[in-house]
Amino acid sequence: MIAEVIVDIAHSEVDKIFEYRAGENVRAGSRVKVPFSRGVADGYVMRLKETSDFSADRLKNILSVVDEIPVLTEECLQLAYSIAERYKCPKALVLRLFLPAEMRKGGVRELYKSVAVYRKDCELSARANKQLSALEFIRENGRFDYTALCEKFGRAAVNALAEKGAIALEKQRVARSPYKDVEGEHEERALTDAQKKTVEGILASNKTVHLVHGVTGSGKTEIYLTLIKKMLEEGKSAIFLVPEISLTPQMLSQLRAKFGHSVAIIHSGLSAGEKFDEWWRLRTGEAKIAVGARSAVFAPVENVGAIVVDEEHDGSYASETNPRYSTFEIAKFRAEYNGGKLILGSATPSVETYLQAKEGKFGLYELPDRINARPLPEIVTADMRKEVRRGNNTPFSAALREELEDCLAKGNQAILFLNRRGFAQSVICRDCGYVAKCEACDVSLTYHSDENVLKCHYCGASYHMLSACPECGGVHLNYTGTGTQKVVGELKKIFPEARILRMDNDTTAGKEGHFKILKAFSERQADILVGTQMIAKGHDFPSVTLVGILDADMSLHFSDYRSGERTYQLITQVAGRSGRAREKGKVVLQTFDPENYILRYAVTYDYKGFFEHEVSLRKATAFPPFAKIVRVMVSSEEEKKALEALKEVYFPLKELFESNREKFLFFNKMKAPIKRIQNKFRFQVLMRIADESLLPQIYECAAAHKRKDVLVYVEENPANLS
Repeated sequence: MIAEVIVDIAHSEVDKIFEYRAGENVRAGSRVKVPFSRGVADGYVMRLKETSDFSADRLKNILSVVDEIPVLTEECLQLAYSIAERYKCPKALVLRLFLPAEMRKGGVRELYKSVAVYRKDCELSARANKQLSALEFIRENGRFDYTALCEKFGRAAVNALAEKGAIALEKQRVARSPYKDVEGEHEERALTDAQKKTVEGILASNKTVHLVHGVTGSGKTEIYLTLIKKMLEEGKSAIFLVPEISLTPQMLSQLRAKFGHSVAIIHSGLSAGEKFDEWWRLRTGEAKIAVGARSAVFAPVENVGAIVVDEEHDGSYASETNPRYSTFEIAKFRAEYNGGKLILGSATPSVETYLQAKEGKFGLYELPDRINARPLPEIVTADMRKEVRRGNNTPFSAALREELEDCLAKGNQAILFLNRRGFAQSVICRDCGYVAKCEACDVSLTYHSDENVLKCHYCGASYHMLSACPECGGVHLNYTGTGTQKVVGELKKIFPEARILRMDNDTTAGKEGHFKILKAFSERQADILVGTQMIAKGHDFPSVTLVGILDADMSLHFSDYRSGERTYQLITQVAGRSGRAREKGKVVLQTFDPENYILRYAVTYDYKGFFEHEVSLRKATAFPPFAKIVRVMVSSEEEKKALEALKEVYFPLKELFESNREKFLFFNKMKAPIKRIQNKFRFQVLMRIADESLLPQIYECAAAHKRKDVLVYVEENPANLS
């Protein structure tokens, strides 16, 4: 047989099929070792065939097969071809998406332990007390961990029994299971009429994509679980995607409670061994349900019956590294390939998704009420302009402070949301106006009081805190802006008895950082949880009756066409954490712009009103979904090289623009808004196109002009235009 192999080298010069002679143990999807150039390379078998166009003497043999079963299914291979063609990137780079990185690099393998297994009785000396005891113990237990048995009776006694054939030593695979303590209690709930109608509608429909638009607390998760159960009963598998790693423990708990250990978790926060073992359980079919963040869409499950994308509006579903894929597109491919269902869920769907659902392209199911008709929390607006005029310079309005006092007095819990970590947004010299900036990025540094350092939130660099201005020597330094650390400090002054937890990127380092904080708060070990956007979505805390949104304006005035949409989504999502049990919830929304139409829609939970306003605005101005924004980004550590590469990619794109002017709404080259990040200078060609048929040519142009030491890539409707 002849094997068509892609070598695991992500370079355009070797991005092609190489043919090798294959033995009987080689199958499509196998990972193999092959002779390549003057050495040995890893490769993936894409296809097997009977004959080759090359003469037999030119073909070399595959040296070995790396894994006992093919690591890539036929579906994965077809998907890889589709992604490589769509985004014009090397196939090796795409194939890496399907495997744990440490597995591909050979840094992790299966973990085994020795187990002693009872075989037969044998004659032992009456003086061999330890052997006699060990034999009796293993006879009663059947099998036991070899190391533990040696600790109990001595290695010499156990080995002697093995030599006499009384016991056998076998290898047993050890599963490195993440979140061992996450075991939820399943409570079988009867579906409401609205939930039943949604489940029945999705199952009966011949459409692939379905949008479940339900307010927070409307029971969307129970719909997902019911659909997954149906698929498992039919012998199929499922994928459950969540936008944040912080949400995976809670969803894992619910899935394990209902489906036991047929659930595997996949995300970047796991150890190398855990990632490998969970991936292997899915590949071998031991686990049928994959749950995780964006990367779980590539889970090696076969015969996929349902893919759930929870909080589908979230920007984290768009990859920010090459290949810059859309999770929705990958999930749709897999659902269509398997004849399965793709279920998108959100209380605040993206404008693009809701428009397609309204036009009938997707199934649309509305859940306007919370379970058992519980009311949505009341949102009270606090005008911070009045607070400042009253001399209140704390992060808390009088209304929020009063509500906090009442909440704590009743023994309830509160969540305070501020989407800015650290203590102060920037440090400024009052004497000369100097602003502390990162040496590698064109951004100001954030002060972190816990460590007394200045940090860059773009590259992660840390600097010693200034004692004086490096420009003028002045010691009058101002801390501007408020972050989560400062909020916690102010809370401790006002409510010294309150137990406070903080949840942001600084406090959630480590595999179980999110889980430990959320577990402590759910077990009522704290009264107030202060956090960034990772606390805004999906969490269910029955005792939370108050949510404070400290700065509703933060994302409202960004120079981004989606700033209003994101603000509405964030407010609605974080407000939904309040009042999810018996007690009615309340939300205090602090703003300097209470008349803003986005906030007015958010306060009344009027998604449809917001949608109609937003979609008419975008249609009038020809912004997505009525056009597509495309950015070709060029970056390099040397500004000269970046500029040269920009010119090389710009002129072919300009030719495309000149010959298709009617398909372009905007075209220009410029510096990126943040000119330098991680010591790389950034330039861009920004386009707004009315016809997506131009995309392949744009990708080809970018791929053709990649240079050494220069990164060139394409973004579609980028989540962050900075």
